[in-house]
Amino acid sequence: MDAEAAYAGLRVLDLGQGVAAPYCAMLLAMHGAEVIKLEPPTGDWSRGLGTQYGDHTAMSAHYNRGKRSLALDLKAPAAREIAVTLAARADVVIEGFRPGVAARLGLGYDELRARNPGLLYLSVSGFGHDGPYAALPCTDSVAQAFSGLMSVNLGNDGMPHRIGAIIIDTMTGLYAAQALAIALYKRERCGEGQRIEVSLAQCAAAMLGHKLAEHSLEGGAPRQLNAPTGAYRTRDGWIMVALVREEQYVRLVRALGRPGLADDPRFVDFAARAAHASVLVDILGRVIAGDTTEAWLARLRAADILADRVNGFDDWLADPHVVSTGGAVRVQQPGVGRFPAPRTPGIPPAVDAAMAPAPRIGEHGAAILAEIGFAAAAIARLRADNILFIPEAQ
Repeated sequence: MDAEAAYAGLRVLDLGQGVAAPYCAMLLAMHGAEVIKLEPPTGDWSRGLGTQYGDHTAMSAHYNRGKRSLALDLKAPAAREIAVTLAARADVVIEGFRPGVAARLGLGYDELRARNPGLLYLSVSGFGHDGPYAALPCTDSVAQAFSGLMSVNLGNDGMPHRIGAIIIDTMTGLYAAQALAIALYKRERCGEGQRIEVSLAQCAAAMLGHKLAEHSLEGGAPRQLNAPTGAYRTRDGWIMVALVREEQYVRLVRALGRPGLADDPRFVDFAARAAHASVLVDILGRVIAGDTTEAWLARLRAADILADRVNGFDDWLADPHVVSTGGAVRVQQPGVGRFPAPRTPGIPPAVDAAMAPAPRIGEHGAAILAEIGFAAAAIARLRADNILFIPEAQ
């Protein structure tokens, strides 16, 4: 890792599983932090969610690059002592247990702060550590439902739909990394550690600030924005058309060969178009269905209209703009193969591409324990007692 990276020398203990906490830790690793992923002997549960490739799934391989893995059974006192030792020398501890679990394991903030006053301790949870839902389980899908996100993601069937990507977990990881960056800056100025809490439920709500404002200010029934913005089927695919200014509507209907729609009193401005959106969308839909995606994009772009094809992943990877700008890096993951990863914004391409692959379960256990003073015989005893898991060499 680059010795001049912003977080070079920063020690992070990642106790998280799944996506949100591990993604936060991976972002720190991208900026040079030394991240130890402490996981159960059976591995982070994301290693089993989806098609498995040995120790990994696509999820675990993507969100755990740049880390070293130590696999311990934290039910054993000896394992908890090791975890506390690692936390005592860490700058950052990230945990994603249910509220109260970390404290029961001796890994709560108060216990660790007593040994490490400058510690930055990040707790990632579903609903937070207070309130009537604190003990409830939460996933990305549950957070999408709870926050109201699904209520504003209605399909053509009129039903609320979950976004197919793990968007809330990923956003939670981003909010968490941002909060840690601020806390690190404060520690540099004031020398103080602190505890930080982020939850999937609150991060999901934070994404929806303007939608909540619309709902409140417009009596619970906000008008449709920017009609006829939306996705339209073409002869051979789909395109997205978007409007943000009134004059764009006139250019749009001219480009579509229907200039008379600009003078129709039902469609004279955004408010009128919102009131008659279903009629207008039906008219435009029948027009757009009559030609190909490429043909429409050529006309719409010539008219300076916001429009693009609705890509699948193969389309995106092959797109000339993505190819020319290096929009994806290729990750070589032992035991999995080679797969593309979108570039991380703000990270130089060379750094992103040079990230170490995600570790096997317990891959670095012996080396990590040796670094904190364990002799080979002590490591062997931990293995024999099934407290420490170290995989066989490949």
